[in-house]
Amino acid sequence: MAKGYWIAHVTVHDPERYKRYQAANAAAFSKYNGQFLVRAGQSEMMIGSMKDRHVIIEFPDYQAALDCYRSPEYQFAIEERGEAADVDLVVVEGYDG
Repeated sequence: MAKGYWIAHVTVHDPERYKRYQAANAAAFSKYNGQFLVRAGQSEMMIGSMKDRHVIIEFPDYQAALDCYRSPEYQFAIEERGEAADVDLVVVEGYDG
């Protein structure tokens, strides 16, 4: 079964408020076995435009990735983030050859 992934691109405008989101999202990621593969770090744009931060989270499968996003725990984290950041997020099924 193919894994599921969150791929996010983020620009943080309010770092202090964003910390509230980071603290809150841990409950959802733990519940759905989300593992960070990329969490900010250095990047260099080769083509197009980009936000400041990049995040890739791996889940056991695509359904777990969807369920995590839709969970009450993650919806609470979104409320905690508020307007602290601009976020582009896609949930995608991994390639299983």
